[in-house]
Amino acid sequence: MGLADARAYVPDLVTRPADIDADRRFLTMLARWATRYTPHAGLDGEDGLVLDITGASHLFGGEAAMLEDMKERLSRARLSAKIGIADTRGAAWALAHFAPGIAPEGKTSAALGPLSVAALRIDDKTATALKRLGLNTIADMMALPRATLARRFDMALIERLEQALGTRGEAVSPLSEPPHYGVRMSFPEPIGLVDDVMAALARLLDTLCLRLKSREAGARAIMLSVERVDQTRQNVTLRLARPIRDAPRILRLFERPVGEIDAGFGIERIRLEARGVESLPAEQIGEGGLIEGEALDDLVTRLGARIGLDNIVRFQPVASHIPERGFTENPAAYGRVDAEWRMDHPRPLRMFAPEPVTSDAARRPPSRFSWRRMRFETASSTGPERIAPEWWRPDEAWRTGLRDYWRVETRQGLRLWMFHTPQAPGWFVHGLFA
Repeated sequence: MGLADARAYVPDLVTRPADIDADRRFLTMLARWATRYTPHAGLDGEDGLVLDITGASHLFGGEAAMLEDMKERLSRARLSAKIGIADTRGAAWALAHFAPGIAPEGKTSAALGPLSVAALRIDDKTATALKRLGLNTIADMMALPRATLARRFDMALIERLEQALGTRGEAVSPLSEPPHYGVRMSFPEPIGLVDDVMAALARLLDTLCLRLKSREAGARAIMLSVERVDQTRQNVTLRLARPIRDAPRILRLFERPVGEIDAGFGIERIRLEARGVESLPAEQIGEGGLIEGEALDDLVTRLGARIGLDNIVRFQPVASHIPERGFTENPAAYGRVDAEWRMDHPRPLRMFAPEPVTSDAARRPPSRFSWRRMRFETASSTGPERIAPEWWRPDEAWRTGLRDYWRVETRQGLRLWMFHTPQAPGWFVHGLFA
């Protein structure tokens, strides 16, 4: 029923917005957990799992023991589940939703007979139409000729009935394993030279990048694991400014980290794993064989290896006419400048908190004024540009009201960005032009 109707019945009803993506991720994790019972585990709709336990139930002592084991483990995880086991997928779905339990082998029809026709996985409209004709249970439908049902309803109803009874097959699509982006190499003799490690790394990168390219993906980070003869291991993680699958570029970025590895008495095995894999569709290559922005991304990656990627920031434009809110600082590796900077009016190169000015002028820029214990004379001025505060945002700095901004060029050589507050007369310097 609708939420308003539900609240009429239960005034203190607790509701939360549905998160379909989170539910899907949780159900996927639950399907992976279910592979402990059978490798053929998949999703069934938005709230269920389907498992093909053919040839696997005896490993747990039979179907009844397997069902109890499932219930016990799910209960320990504070999950409630309704489980049905039958010879067919349709029958198992019907039992799980209407009569949880096990249908004896070879007696599917007897187990399904007393159940409602809605247990055949049909839509509500078809189920209502069947009940109006007096067909309330699956046994009532099985008593009628198939041709009679086909004349009144479409073939989808017959197909569902035959799938539940097992006269028509229905496959179980197991959940596909997530792709693994890892490669390794073992050496017949230990190596220790940087050139040898780089040569092995180049071969591994070729294989890894081909795997990424086949799925149109790129790596945000690549971890190199080096296992020495004394069974100790060193890990080097290269964090990248953007998803990459170009082996030569990645190899150049590994030169410095590989040079810092202590080979000890020799390296006998290396492993390469791509982490933070993201979608990377094909892009048009520009002049020089590089995609636009790749050279800058490589520079950010090299600097990030020294000082950390999070310490390299770029300015991102924000839709706001307030000068202080016209931009944000975002990590250069995790933010792309998609929006364009709009410069309807010039803005100073350097901006700081408004600083008061001592002058006698009321409205127009003062011809003489003092700022930072220095005296200035106005040579020329341009303005005003009136900026009103964004009333929907609480901001102490802008609660004084309107501001009239002027570009003032002084005879002393400074070009100032000044504003006047009409509601509380006063002049302030807000920035410096180049």
